[in-house]
Amino acid sequence: MAEQVIALAKKAGLSIAIAESITGGALASALIGVDGASEVVLGGIVAYQDRIKEQLLGVSPALIANQSAVDAEVAAQMAEGVRERFSKAAGKDLGSVIGIATTGVAGPSSVSGRMPGEVFIAISSSQGVTVYSENFEGSRNQIRMLCLDRAIEILREHLA
Repeated sequence: MAEQVIALAKKAGLSIAIAESITGGALASALIGVDGASEVVLGGIVAYQDRIKEQLLGVSPALIANQSAVDAEVAAQMAEGVRERFSKAAGKDLGSVIGIATTGVAGPSSVSGRMPGEVFIAISSSQGVTVYSENFEGSRNQIRMLCLDRAIEILREHLA
């Protein structure tokens, strides 16, 4: 599916900016592994620590303090933040950039009352921001890979 994402983005003249927490760089790696990805992928940030989400992506510290980093609005702010920052850094029109973000709990234990497998994936584009809430089961690595697969699927659906 990553090949389809790159092909669809190229055809539409769109670029992709990536903000990852739970997927830890796997989404950027999957997309960059496709031939021609350099024409589409602007780059990504692995914002694993809360302060990085706040400082580099513009996520509200109060939101993280009140809701934790595993939250639909945090995912939305991550996607918007990476889209805005990367479009500006690349000199691209904001309307030609899609931001995607992943946050969640891979386990083995819960985080701030959120159970392993609870994941939020957000996409920000000229069409607005949409957040997908998912609940995956499996080991830590299985949850991360299920999140990766779903994020690629969401990108493909958005571009199709």
